[in-house]
Amino acid sequence: MHLFLRGAIVVATNAFALWLADRIVPGFVLNANITALILIALILALLNFFLKPILTLILGPIIILTLGLGVLIVNALILYILATAAAHIDFLQGSIIIQNIPALFFATLIISAVNFVIHIAIP
Repeated sequence: MHLFLRGAIVVATNAFALWLADRIVPGFVLNANITALILIALILALLNFFLKPILTLILGPIIILTLGLGVLIVNALILYILATAAAHIDFLQGSIIIQNIPALFFATLIISAVNFVIHIAIP
């Protein structure tokens, strides 16, 4: 039960962070109803769970050389993969649009900050 509750909190946090990035960042467009938003947040949580450790391991030297700022590159890659994957799923086509690199960067900052705060608050 504890694992399910933690997973639900992570998905809800991702949904909120995506919604917040849509409201704040020009060039990051989220055209999704609540069902699609929850599905996108679930995919983001799965990508963070399975793909992020692999990318962190591969980009480990860059992360060390940049004193941890390379993690933003990993998070941006995850967000870009999410947008690309959503474009190839029929139900989610056109739900996430990243128009340029600064939009990707600022959306990554917002999503990372929200996830950091929640992971600090919930042990």
